[in-house]
Amino acid sequence: MRLAIVGPGRLGRSLDVLWRRAGHDVTLVGRGVVVPDDADAVLLAVPDRALPEVATTIAPYHTLLHASGASALDVLGNRTHRGSLHPLMTFPGPDVAMPDLTGVAAAVDGSDDATVTLTTSLARDLGLRPVRVPGDRRLYHASAVIAGNFATLLLVEAGRVLAAAGVDPREARAMLAPLAVQSLLNGVDDPARAITGPAARGDHAVLDAHRAALRDAGLADALAVYDLLSERVSILRS
Repeated sequence: MRLAIVGPGRLGRSLDVLWRRAGHDVTLVGRGVVVPDDADAVLLAVPDRALPEVATTIAPYHTLLHASGASALDVLGNRTHRGSLHPLMTFPGPDVAMPDLTGVAAAVDGSDDATVTLTTSLARDLGLRPVRVPGDRRLYHASAVIAGNFATLLLVEAGRVLAAAGVDPREARAMLAPLAVQSLLNGVDDPARAITGPAARGDHAVLDAHRAALRDAGLADALAVYDLLSERVSILRS
């Protein structure tokens, strides 16, 4: 299949590599590059705010897809064949790392059966597990941000607290990462049973000791996160 990817950012460059490996003929469209007339599909891997404008530059006879997690199909206009394919994974760029997409979910959609079949096939070519999201795509994308970006930020916050105890910051994150990853995996099926720690046990003496230490270390912002999430643990276990 001949594909064109508009947008040579981290996602676009990664998909270029991955679809080439899967046997597709791919053109990565950036400055000075045009979309081939005979492209079977054109994927827009551009910022959400640019989708409506860029879509108008693509010939109407092309099947047009976008890679946005938060956008519905109407951002592509009213053309007959339009769709979306959003891998539920982070892409730091091929110069940094290429993620293993085997079994990773991908939100796929299409304005007609043929386009749904196309996006489903393209997802499977990458090893992805295609899923239709029937509800609000903004909620779908918000969930991805919470699970992805916020999980990383929690590791950063935990590392900052450990660094306050005298551990080198980079080593602190490396120490905590296996615990964080395993805890996430444990929580997939039954988070209420998998979660551990003083909030889950109702150990108020330890909770108070943690709060005092965070205050003493001048980590008021980390304390706010600690209190909020400890409250969520109590709700989850109730």
